[in-house]
Amino acid sequence: MTTQVILLNGGSSAGKSGIGRCLQAVLPDPWLVFGIDSLVDALPPALRGADGGIEFAEDGGVEVGAGFRALEAAWMEGVAATARAGARIVVDDVFLGGAASQQRWRKALAGLDVLWVGVRCDAEVAAAREIARGDRTRGMAAAQAEMVHDGVAYDLEVDTTRTESLMCARTIAARVG
Repeated sequence: MTTQVILLNGGSSAGKSGIGRCLQAVLPDPWLVFGIDSLVDALPPALRGADGGIEFAEDGGVEVGAGFRALEAAWMEGVAATARAGARIVVDDVFLGGAASQQRWRKALAGLDVLWVGVRCDAEVAAAREIARGDRTRGMAAAQAEMVHDGVAYDLEVDTTRTESLMCARTIAARVG
């Protein structure tokens, strides 16, 4: 079967977005990249807080409520529908719920050929990237570096601690059928 979806999971500042852009450059066919950050950016202001949406704590913690989960489920189904319509998709996500997050994606992507990729990065390196970016809550990268991988099953893992995004993308591309 031909890979229809590449799902990248890793903590904040692990390098998923860079890998996604590099995959678009190295894969022979056009691939669309959909990232969880775009979903969060698209939320109405009412869902950016403690009232059922998504809340980013000062210590880097993230809490999600029912309102966010409902829109996330719709987004996942939309991404899956786009793949079913023939587009090839790279998903850039952060599995805050570990295995439970993967299960939500498995349900949405049922029947599609998915390459599950863990994107790892040493917590200290990710924290340094977080500071350099300047658009993240400090502490998020370190808090998420390992927890997002808890109980998650991958076809492939890459580590951006000392490996550039392009090399990681080439490793992933070599596994795409």
